[in-house]
Amino acid sequence: MRALLSVHDKTGLVELARGLAGLGWTLVASGNTARTLEDAGVPTTPVAEVTGSPEMLGGRVKTLHPRIHGGILADRSAPGHLADLEANQIEPIDLVVCNLYPFRSQPSVEMIDVGGPTMVRAAAKNFAHVGVVTSPADYGAVLEELTATGSLSGETRRRLARAAFAHTAAYDAAIVDWLDDGDPLPPTVHLTLERAEVLRYGENPHQHGARYRTGPAWWDGVVQHGGTALSYLNIFDGDAAWRLVHELSADAGGRPAVAIVKHANPCGAAVAADLVTAFERALACDPVSAFGGIVAIGGEVDEALAEAVAAGPQADVIIAGAFSPGAVDRLVARRKATRLLAAASPDPLARTVRTAGSTALVQGPDELVRTRRDWQVVTARQPTEAEWEDLVLAWRVCARTTSNAIAVVAAGQAVGVGAGQQSRVVAAELAVAKAGERARGGAGASDAFFPFPDGLMVLARAGVSAVVQPGGSVRDGEVVAAADEAGLAMVVTGERHFRH
Repeated sequence: MRALLSVHDKTGLVELARGLAGLGWTLVASGNTARTLEDAGVPTTPVAEVTGSPEMLGGRVKTLHPRIHGGILADRSAPGHLADLEANQIEPIDLVVCNLYPFRSQPSVEMIDVGGPTMVRAAAKNFAHVGVVTSPADYGAVLEELTATGSLSGETRRRLARAAFAHTAAYDAAIVDWLDDGDPLPPTVHLTLERAEVLRYGENPHQHGARYRTGPAWWDGVVQHGGTALSYLNIFDGDAAWRLVHELSADAGGRPAVAIVKHANPCGAAVAADLVTAFERALACDPVSAFGGIVAIGGEVDEALAEAVAAGPQADVIIAGAFSPGAVDRLVARRKATRLLAAASPDPLARTVRTAGSTALVQGPDELVRTRRDWQVVTARQPTEAEWEDLVLAWRVCARTTSNAIAVVAAGQAVGVGAGQQSRVVAAELAVAKAGERARGGAGASDAFFPFPDGLMVLARAGVSAVVQPGGSVRDGEVVAAADEAGLAMVVTGERHFRH
């Protein structure tokens, strides 16, 4: 039996090679792989001895030869193939161990591997007779099976072939992405989604689901201190909450922030001098909706904060930067099923993909590009400094709420959120109904322009004193006039934030 080894990642290489040699396999290796094995004292035949041709072109050509690929591709059940091997004095190759250059981390022309993908694809194509191993994580299982049975089963070879084609597909996708040179909307998009974990179910219990990733994600480093396994909705809502709480803290100059999210919409948000106060004020926005929601805490949960959270409505997930041991004990005692997640800061959002049947929207992240200094006051009355701070918070909460959306904020605390309505007027009515008297003197935000003054007047009648909205309606003049008549301060951002 012969094995061909040609790897860039040499993790576990020597151990695998020694194991194969101990089983009586003949080893053929190329370039640096051969030198590594020779230095380790593992008997190895260099590829150049098999091909009769030296490596050339700075290593670009070494395995591209009939004595290599004939040995890999030969169908052992086809008499004609076997006759060709004998006529050309080509020995079969039964196992190919190969992984490719780390292109994503070191993109360049020289990192575009040619011989490696060719060997991998050849072996994967001929998986009926040849094993192909592209990940060091498979070395142990391969050696164990060869030791136990003397060969790899058809099921194992098929599994390894699938992994091999996935390896080359991801590699080619990385090269295409590099050649796109940052084009946000290239002619084709090649996503590589790696399964990170199988979930209990998808959106509903009858739907199978798993979390996949395009690359390293903040979820990969999450430490779960308690609770049941995560579902898709926990992840979807948790991501929304964790990103929002970091945005709130950044907008507020690093002040402690808490966000509570239900069905991906904020139902509470606040910044304060300490986390306990921030939590209590966030919860006060809509404690009914907070039941079964996601609580995102921008800092460490200590015992005092855990006591406050435990006294509140049941949360499905609590995400924080860290938990003290006493805090974990208190929260687990409150409800064993609640997931307690310690997480690092969320990774930056990149290009996003949303599907609609066989059609997909590819777009950049919905970042708040325009900041307060870019906004324009369009009314006679200017916002006070306190109103400005509430406008910024209201705009952030509103932008992360499903459209049509209206948010009302007072003194650094969301007090009313109207989400996902077909009518902007109804969204405003929901927001002020939840806010009640707390809306007086507060700031309102609309994720898109007011097409008529009616939605604005709902806020004005509730006592809201300042409003932020994108502007851009053909009736902007009427809306501004209505704001002036009501004595409101109005700011336009020139930036819409629909969220569907």
